[in-house]
Amino acid sequence: MDVNANLVRELRDKTGAGVMDCKRALAEANGDLEKASVWLREKGIAQAAKRAGRLASEGSIGAYVHTGGKLGVLVEINCESDFVAKTPEFQTLVKEVAMQIAAQNPRCVRREELDPAILEQERQIYLAQAGNKPANVLQKIIDGKIEKFYKDVVLNEQAWVRDPNRTISDLVGEYVGKLGEKIEIRRFVRFQLGENLDGKPSA
Repeated sequence: MDVNANLVRELRDKTGAGVMDCKRALAEANGDLEKASVWLREKGIAQAAKRAGRLASEGSIGAYVHTGGKLGVLVEINCESDFVAKTPEFQTLVKEVAMQIAAQNPRCVRREELDPAILEQERQIYLAQAGNKPANVLQKIIDGKIEKFYKDVVLNEQAWVRDPNRTISDLVGEYVGKLGEKIEIRRFVRFQLGENLDGKPSA
């Protein structure tokens, strides 16, 4: 359903959640503001937004090595206290995110970290694929493909391998709700045996 921009603004002011999260919540709630607020709380998104300004300087570095030892991941996930960092729930989240990175090979944690040159290269590819179409149609096509590209390569926006109806950002938000602290994925590195030996960068 089309979501009213004023409702999105109102929900954002009320919960502190991001625009896309508010749109999704209102769509799920058929435009009902209260139900949308509840949906955001249930997903942990509202709590995560309210805690966004806090400093998350504790946390854990998790490792995952795939069977056979040919693929490995290190990931740093931050929270506010050492107490939460040591809980089984937090450690479960760290493991789940490390396994996601191993399986889906994201390029970065958040879209702002993508090299603008990569995005421009993608745009040029989509432009060539689109052929001769009116400018307004062309722009919509390219914008749509760029959004899909983000969902493919940005860790926070990827569909979680265990439940494709939820993103990694949704998963983290749920743990914020459970553990009551700001939690964020800071960085990761993924190693694949033999990559770059031919001098070419990995995909």
